[in-house]
Order: sequence, then structure tokens, then C-alpha cells
Amino acid sequence: MQKTIIITGSSQGIGAAAVRTFLDRGYNVVATSRNVTTSKELPASPRLVLVDGDIGQIATAVNVTEAAIEKFGTIDALVNNAGIFFTKRFIDYTPEDFKHLVSTNLEGFIYITQLAIQQMLLQKKGGSIVSITAALADNPISGVNGSIPMLTKGGINSITRSLAIEYAQDKIRMNIVAPGVVDTPLHENDSKDYLKTLSPMGSISKSQEIVDAIIYLTEAPHVTGEVLHVDGGSHIGKW
Repeated sequence: MQKTIIITGSSQGIGAAAVRTFLDRGYNVVATSRNVTTSKELPASPRLVLVDGDIGQIATAVNVTEAAIEKFGTIDALVNNAGIFFTKRFIDYTPEDFKHLVSTNLEGFIYITQLAIQQMLLQKKGGSIVSITAALADNPISGVNGSIPMLTKGGINSITRSLAIEYAQDKIRMNIVAPGVVDTPLHENDSKDYLKTLSPMGSISKSQEIVDAIIYLTEAPHVTGEVLHVDGGSHIGKW
């Protein structure tokens, strides 16, 4: 029986690469983002359903999970890829910035994850949930002022460990991929030479490298509560 995976933040970058890769691996895929139906990066496929919506709204989470069940009958895996990140001095972050970050990064995790777990419990076959956070949550870098975004990303790290224990007996695995700098549209206006200085290896990850880590965690039957860094070593410490 084909497995069904939900992927959030799917219209471009890591999310779009994940959609294409999981389709190639034979999965049914439900992809969502605010404007995923207009994405030029996703192929047409009878095994792909596109759902537009703001993942920070519970109505979007409901629409996405209902679409998965109605079209494919199951929810076997979830990739929480949707997220936002921007840098400012700590004292310059506004209440609106904070609300925006919490909506996408935290509420966007909570609502869809709750509904996916509920369905996995009904199915009694276990499941996998992989979330994308950031290496910066573990090791801040001087000059990269991401304190408030990392408050949200660090929260995902913490809740993932808690949920890994809470649902271990149900064989629902909770894991994280923590990238460093990835060559996505988020950085299209940034200096590549500068971005390369943000890892000890002096290199930038490609979206597919992050997807490869997602695939491993999605399909590794005995890995749960793991934070897999794909960051050229930047989480290790000062260099």
C-alpha cells in the first residue's frame, strides 16, 4: 500500500524539492503553502494534491488533513517545512514580527501535527513526523542576529523531544533536520561569499541535501527524537 505524506511550505526551495523526491519514491503527497497551486516547481501527478492556505491557521491544517484522507485514505508521514526567518537586533523586533513568527513557525507546527498524530493513532500503524528547524538554534553565530526566530525554532526542537517520548509506544517517530545556510530563494539577494563564511566547511547546502536527510529520518524505523544537522559543522561551536 502506498504511503501518504503531507509536506508544508511546498511551493519552492526545500519543500518543492521534497515533493518531487517523495513522488519519485512512490509516495502520495499532499503539498501545502499559501500559493502552492500556482507553483511552477511542482509536477502534475495523480498522486499529488495541492492545498492553498496559511499553515498558521487551524482551518488550513484541517483542510490539508481532510484532503489527504479523502484522496488517499491515510496519513503516514508529515514534513513540517513551512517556516520564516529574518534577522534584526533583538531590540528591533516588533510585536508584529513576533506574532508573525509564532503563527508560521509554532502554530504552523502545532495544528497540523496534532491532526496528523490523531490520524496516525486511529490507523495504529505508527508514522513519521520530520520538522525543519535551524542550526542557529543550537549555536548562534556572531553577526547573525536571529534571536526571536530562534526562540521559535528552539521551541520546535524541545517539543519534538517531548513528543518522541510521548508517542514512542505508538511507533510515531518525531525527528528534526537542522540546516545551516541552504541555497534557496530565501538567500537569492545575499552574497554567496558571505554565506560561505557561516559554516566551518565554507560551503552552502543544496535543497536536495536537506531532502536527503528528511528521507532518511522519514524511513528510519528506529530513529526518534533526533536532531540531524546539515550545516557544514556550524552547530559544533566557534570556528
